[in-house]
Amino acid sequence: MNEAASGDRRPLKSRAAGWAQALAAAAARGGASPDLISAASVAFAGLGAALLMLAGINEAPLARGLALIGAAACIQLRLLCNLLDGMVAVEHGRGGPSGPIWNEMPDRIADALLLVGAGYCAYGSKLDMGAWLGWLAACLAILTAYVRELGRGFDFPADFSGPMAKPHRMAALTITCVISVFEPFWGLHGQCMLIGLAVIAAGSAWTVVRRTRTLARRLAERAAG
Repeated sequence: MNEAASGDRRPLKSRAAGWAQALAAAAARGGASPDLISAASVAFAGLGAALLMLAGINEAPLARGLALIGAAACIQLRLLCNLLDGMVAVEHGRGGPSGPIWNEMPDRIADALLLVGAGYCAYGSKLDMGAWLGWLAACLAILTAYVRELGRGFDFPADFSGPMAKPHRMAALTITCVISVFEPFWGLHGQCMLIGLAVIAAGSAWTVVRRTRTLARRLAERAAG
């Protein structure tokens, strides 16, 4: 997420880590723009989605497991890009005028790709509800960001509360991918992905409710104030 033009940054402990600062400095020295790094996050998400769908239709445990591990790696690389683009933009002063666009759009596309891909991973395993559950999780993920940005449109601080903000969603999906690798040992095929998506969708729905209630309270306090 390119945060060059945003005064509200997601609080991340990893931003202060030495390895993250070193990577951001190296990217800035190499001339990488925050927008390019944001675009790379979408590319990793697209690759992750493709691997998830491949895992869903693959019956061979080894090939399926490798696809799931690859998808988990792509999710983490997507998050790494989300970390670095903001650091390059803000800490290294390379943000451009299109920062507000790159601040949100790549994240929403990446969320949708990965969650829908996870849904079709379960669907490919003959679990028909996987497809609509993936789309539901994607829509709810986008809605969490919408409520946050709606609040910022009223000049309130960005609300990054969970329980299923972006880092939490991607952590849950990564864990789900890793657990799903071991499904053949339990005689399962896709059920873990279905459960993981259900948890993400339910948590995202609660996040939307929580952020909406916070926004309503802030508006009421402003009107009364």
